[in-house]
Amino acid sequence: MLSQKAKYALQALLVLADLKEGESLMISDIAERQRLPKRFLEQILLDLKHQGVVQSWRGKNGGYALLKPADKVTFGEIVRIVDGPLAPLPCLSRMAYRRCEDCVSEEKCAVRRVFAGVHEATTQILDNMTLSAALAGDGVPARELLRSVG
Repeated sequence: MLSQKAKYALQALLVLADLKEGESLMISDIAERQRLPKRFLEQILLDLKHQGVVQSWRGKNGGYALLKPADKVTFGEIVRIVDGPLAPLPCLSRMAYRRCEDCVSEEKCAVRRVFAGVHEATTQILDNMTLSAALAGDGVPARELLRSVG
């Protein structure tokens, strides 16, 4: 399940992705536009700054802006930064693989096989959905990917 922190991060980044080049927004403006808690948003944006997703300036014309173009920032990247691995089971994770404690055989595990498909579809959708595509209402990649997986 997507954490509230990841949801807030995506909402804030979508606001920043909608800015014109050279523009920035103060945290209070982002928080107001999306009805997000300002203090929580401060920590989220600081984390995203440390991860090279956003940049910030101080002063009268300060604020936050995307560091990379909106068509280069994917939902998958942001969810991994905020929530960690996307895999629903530890034995499916590429970044944080761990054999399940009760596992007899990964090859024969029906639960693993089913969730491997879920994980593949989720990963494909999130890693191909950029901020700019989401703003454009472009759900086509998600539909096409689901057809190809299913």
